[in-house]
Amino acid sequence: MSAPPGGPRRRLDEDRRRAQIITAAVEVLDEVGYGAATLTRIADCAAVSKGLIWHYFTGKDDLMTAVAESTLTTLTDGIADGLDRTAPVPDVLRSALRGAADLSRTHRKELNALYRIVHNLHGPDGTPKMTLAFYETTYQAQENLFRRGQVEGSLRDFDTRVMAVTYQGAVDMMLGYLNEHPETEPRAYADALADLLLNGIERS
Repeated sequence: MSAPPGGPRRRLDEDRRRAQIITAAVEVLDEVGYGAATLTRIADCAAVSKGLIWHYFTGKDDLMTAVAESTLTTLTDGIADGLDRTAPVPDVLRSALRGAADLSRTHRKELNALYRIVHNLHGPDGTPKMTLAFYETTYQAQENLFRRGQVEGSLRDFDTRVMAVTYQGAVDMMLGYLNEHPETEPRAYADALADLLLNGIERS
């Protein structure tokens, strides 16, 4: 029996189309940068009409927001999938930093696209659209991990929100540095950063 009109099949097709356009946007952002990433160029890369992009997105800002959200989810899920969540929290943190550092090689295009959106997407008043609220889900997950470490006794007492923001800031700076210095060994950087962070929060 075929799916009814407007049912699951149509939803699947729409999700695939949106994903196709978002993937093309990542490619274009990586190749030509934010300013030159026009909807026409993205449509050509996706092999769709420009009108189809307007069907799914209200304009470039809407598309760029969707690309940033989708890309951040892809990157964070990729790191999370490689973690042993049953391991002691300090080991989880070290593995997470290594996984993040590996993104500089495995997901370079996605990182470039996200970086360019975060630094170029602004509201009508000129303020950045990708504020700290963009990371809220990430902060909450990190806070939960820090709290578990405190309960288990592997981490000392500290403000988990402050540490989550500090941790994410360190990850962002690491990725920016690795992008600018591709000669740097990602995991060596990650291990050095892990040592610094854990020396400050691990219970002695």
